[in-house]
This record gives sequence, C-alpha cells and structure tokens, in this order.
Amino acid sequence: MGKSTLAIMSAVVGSIAVLASADGHISDKQIAAAIKARQSQMQLHAFNLGLLGAMAKQETPYDAAAASGAADNLAALASLSQAGYWLPGSDSDSVEGTRALPAIWASDSKIGEKGKDFVDAALAMQSAAGKDLGALQAAMGPVGKSCGGCHESYRKPKG
Repeated sequence: MGKSTLAIMSAVVGSIAVLASADGHISDKQIAAAIKARQSQMQLHAFNLGLLGAMAKQETPYDAAAASGAADNLAALASLSQAGYWLPGSDSDSVEGTRALPAIWASDSKIGEKGKDFVDAALAMQSAAGKDLGALQAAMGPVGKSCGGCHESYRKPKG
C-alpha cells in the first residue's frame, strides 16, 4: 500500500475525533458548523458523482477530460481529513438537520472500514475515468457500493 493511500486511510479512520473546548464541552455552534461542513462535502461528492454517473449511463457524452476532472475532485475530497466533521452530539438523535445515525459513534462502528472502501473506490475511479467509457462504467459500481455501504448503515432514511 502506498504512502498516500495510508495517509488517506489514516485521515478517514481518524475522522471520528473530538474537537472540544478546553473544558471538554462541544458548543452548539461547533456542532452546527461540523454538520454544515460534512453536508457540504457530501454535496461536492454528489456533484462530481453526478457528472460521472451521467456519462456512465450515457445521458451525456463521454468526455475524458471532464471525467478525469470529476474523478480527481472525488479523490481529493476523499483525501481530506474529516476530523472536525463528526463531533459527538451531531447525530440525528441529538440535533435536527442531520441524518447521521448515532451508530457512527458506537464502539462497534465499522465507519473506518466503510471510509476506506470509499477511498479505495475513489482512487480506482481516478485511475479509470479518463481512459474510456468502459473503464468509467466499470469504476462506477464500486464507488456506488462504497457510498451505499456507509449510507445504508449510518444515514437515517429520508422522510
């Protein structure tokens, strides 16, 4: 495994860190900012995946440069540390405006493994997207599976 992959995995696995004030208290303002940050990152994921998915489904013409750009963005997003996004008390049972289930913070949580799956899929997409339509299409399944693997277990359904 390369150094960059290890660094990314460390960032993902370490993403459930606590960033609190000196007295250990996490303020409502910190929680709101964390939720907004993680939702913003998810929007960027969705935007780039939307471009890639439209090409993969042939709803828009395949464009190697655009596919590479979106895949590069996805890989860059996957490499960002999310340490400040996942504060205890920022789950759907504790505050409104989030679908993050408390299971994320449970001692038996597999969130790190799910995050690694996404990183691996994003890096594979980065390698495949600009090659040709077939390579892009083949890379979409693992990306979608990695997204679903986390969302099915750790995101409250809409409604």
